[in-house]
Amino acid sequence: MGQKTHPRGLRLGIIETWDSKWYSDRDYAKWLHEDLQIQQHIKTKLVRAGISKIEVERVAEKCSVFIHTARPGIVIGRRGAETEKLQEDLHKLVGRPVKVEVEEIKVPELDAQLLAEAVATQIERRTSFKQAMRRNIAVSMQAGAQGVKVMVSGRLDGKEIARSESSLEGRVPLHTLRANVDYGFTEANTTYGKIGVKTWIFKGEILGVPEELSGEFDSRQKQQSGRRSNTRESRSGGGQGGNRQSGNRQSGSRQSGNRQSGNRQSGNRQSGNRNTSRGQRTQRNNRQRQQRAANERDRK
Repeated sequence: MGQKTHPRGLRLGIIETWDSKWYSDRDYAKWLHEDLQIQQHIKTKLVRAGISKIEVERVAEKCSVFIHTARPGIVIGRRGAETEKLQEDLHKLVGRPVKVEVEEIKVPELDAQLLAEAVATQIERRTSFKQAMRRNIAVSMQAGAQGVKVMVSGRLDGKEIARSESSLEGRVPLHTLRANVDYGFTEANTTYGKIGVKTWIFKGEILGVPEELSGEFDSRQKQQSGRRSNTRESRSGGGQGGNRQSGNRQSGSRQSGNRQSGNRQSGNRQSGNRNTSRGQRTQRNNRQRQQRAANERDRK
């Protein structure tokens, strides 16, 4: 069985960052559904604007939305009329004021989401899926991509049995975490049903920490240094306690040694006393024998 992961989800916190930049214990579910509603509303209203990514940032009750688009003129409109209208719509949808900011994608040929949408629109216009894949792959490779992979799945060319076809040019290392792999997905609505389009674009390897994650990386380093200092303090405290215990053990061993030496000395004294009493007995016995012999001689 193939174990597949999302290329962005696999690299979150390493070279990729999150689309929703906020955290809340109390209103987490509410804000999550608000983010999904905001993204869906902008996508449906600005279909032709070439929107690649929508980021949401929240600070307390303030909400700001960043729209990454290849056609900023369609989103902004004349003198910012379209953005003001979009802000009013989002304010009605969410129930709080929303600030909209537009960021232009300078090289749309290197954006995976825009590439997938381009392939899907061509398939909807009844272009051959193979031609659509080859054309867009060639355009991305000319723009500077190191590798492009496109996969379409569904009832291709109106066949009764659904299948998946893919086309690859260059290299796309999915298991290399420092590889900057952009991923996009969309669906083409045809008369035969939906056709899914997936795209992978390899732009090169990122060495070091990217600018987007520099602040998060610094906070992680501070947390790790704090943990290390705590572990060192705990170890030093444990070492002092260990030294105390070892000192107590040594003093106990000295006391036991003194006791043993005292016992030995007392044993030696007792053995000396026993030896002296035995010598006295033998002397007495010898004297008695000598007296008995002298008495027998006198009698004779």
